[in-house]
Amino acid sequence: MSDDILAYLATELRGMHGLYERVTVDLDDRQLNHVPAGGHQNIAFCLWHYVRTEDNVVQWVFQRRPTVWLDGGWDRKFGLEPKAQGTGFSDDEARAFRIKGAADFREYMLDAFRRSEQYVAALTHDEAARRVTIKPLGEMTVLQAVSGMCVTHGYRHLGEIEFAKGLVAARGGATI
Repeated sequence: MSDDILAYLATELRGMHGLYERVTVDLDDRQLNHVPAGGHQNIAFCLWHYVRTEDNVVQWVFQRRPTVWLDGGWDRKFGLEPKAQGTGFSDDEARAFRIKGAADFREYMLDAFRRSEQYVAALTHDEAARRVTIKPLGEMTVLQAVSGMCVTHGYRHLGEIEFAKGLVAARGGATI
């Protein structure tokens, strides 16, 4: 494994987080919770699901530290389940999901992203090669999990968020 791949993942994760910051900066609760027609998810669910997943993977699975979600009492602040993050939700459950407090959620998101970036920027070859179990997917290396569960998964949900935002706001994309 080269230093280049570790540096690339740290840069890519940081860049993707910047796009999340940009696409969420002006969201209000109405926009966040609007459920688009046609069976699509709202921004709230996509955003919460992705950020909670990254937080769980980086803080708990990789480091065995409390998640930012639990450490900051965000579950109580939002009145949401402490361990849930949306995996396994039915379509109806996901469409019914709501967040009250877009600005507060953004505060949680930015803190979770900051802690993830610190961890990934400090990855060593040994840590990147360490095997971990990501439920329900199974065993993989930390490198594979950062690439798949954080970067690839994160970009996929970012696209959903940009699409949904375009339906409720004048400017939807994070990149234009």
